[in-house]
Amino acid sequence: MNVTVAENWSHLQELLFADSWNQSINRHRAPYAYRGVTHASYPMETSLMRLGGDFWDLEKHLLRNFRKYAHDHELHTQNSIWNWLTIAQHHGLPTRLLDWTYSPLIAMHFATVDLSGFDEDGVVWKVNYHDCVEYLPKRLRSALAEAEGNVFTVDILAKAVSALDEFDLLSKEDFFIFLEPQSIDARIVNQFALFSIASNPRVSIDALLEQRSIETHKIVIPAEIKWEVRDRLDQSNITERVLFPGLDGLSSWLKRHYTPAYTAVESSGASVTSLRPKSPS
Repeated sequence: MNVTVAENWSHLQELLFADSWNQSINRHRAPYAYRGVTHASYPMETSLMRLGGDFWDLEKHLLRNFRKYAHDHELHTQNSIWNWLTIAQHHGLPTRLLDWTYSPLIAMHFATVDLSGFDEDGVVWKVNYHDCVEYLPKRLRSALAEAEGNVFTVDILAKAVSALDEFDLLSKEDFFIFLEPQSIDARIVNQFALFSIASNPRVSIDALLEQRSIETHKIVIPAEIKWEVRDRLDQSNITERVLFPGLDGLSSWLKRHYTPAYTAVESSGASVTSLRPKSPS
């Protein structure tokens, strides 16, 4: 795993967009998934893990009840467990899925959206999803090869595996895949979203990345440059108003946008002198 600390906005762009050239098609098409996190020290724990206790035993109950009660809502879904799982994650149910994006800019947004975390370094994870294919069980590799893809869609995965228990038993070795959800709403589309899902709900993705020869970059965004990154993203229209369409996203964006810098820094308990936004020299 490569760990690099970004020096400024320009250096961060350089790190995130590096190695995007695809010689075989003569286009800039990066083979990476990105995940932005406010705190660089945080492990890649799923929302299911954060429940605590015997969380792995709760997964089936959470999903069963979500499917039972969600029928009262107009969800455009099929009976595929993978459809239900991605929809449940999308609506905040604790699952073994982790959120990722194909967009470096959107990952930067999630690493810098929480002003209360501006006293700590953020991070963007950059993982080569092509490399992940090598570690998949034969059935899943064959399914991707038949579809001529590198990342699963709900339909490709459902054709190969119909149940979570079956998925978990495909290999004695733990593995994970990247899964694209269906474009059920503008939020998924605008966030250029995909998910990772491990074959064992107890195993974190960063632990698997440490064990495998998968190209992985941990790009640290120091607290000192978070204001610069945040302001430039806002100017580029990478905001809650776009990524969470609707009045809730609009309100979140306006609240953050109009929060005075001093107030944000002081409320985080950080040193106002060291972390206040600086004018360029």
